[in-house]
Amino acid sequence: MNHLYPIFLKVHQLNVLLVGGGFVGTEKLSFLLKSSPEAHVTVVSKEFNEKFLELANSAAHVTLIEDAYHEKYLGGKHIVIAATNFPEVNKQIHDEAKERFILVNVADTPALCDFYLGGIVTKGNLKIAISTNGKSPTTAKRLRELFEEILPEEIDELLENLNAYRATLKGDFECKVKAMNEITGMLVEKEKA
Repeated sequence: MNHLYPIFLKVHQLNVLLVGGGFVGTEKLSFLLKSSPEAHVTVVSKEFNEKFLELANSAAHVTLIEDAYHEKYLGGKHIVIAATNFPEVNKQIHDEAKERFILVNVADTPALCDFYLGGIVTKGNLKIAISTNGKSPTTAKRLRELFEEILPEEIDELLENLNAYRATLKGDFECKVKAMNEITGMLVEKEKA
């Protein structure tokens, strides 16, 4: 059973440390920037591959540090992603982050993760996160592709209209919830036979 608690973080208001500038690091940075283009990410790596550098250089708030990992880089960080090719370094990053109560994700090592980077579908203001509890990232990717295909681009217009309607509602919270449930109920009503 999946006991993960999904949250949507304002990563542009947090400080992220990514350790590793290779293939896996590129994947992790790409994921972060796709979801949160204004994310503040400090990346530490002895070397960076070409694709990583292209991605990092196209982002406004990515800082590159060409160096080996050292615990000093954990200072002031809220989230750490370990994506090196060295399991012992990833374990060290995990342990030192946990000592400081920093949330940590160690790539391809679910036992050393406080959180997973799942599949995400974004259509304007709508964002859907998909988790397989670390069991099958490929399945999350395929579900993301499915949702991207079937959700209409106009969904954002619907959300804007519903938000405008919500702003006109009077009464207490319970009355507003009831009114919003009535109007959105038609979105999931099954056609009567």
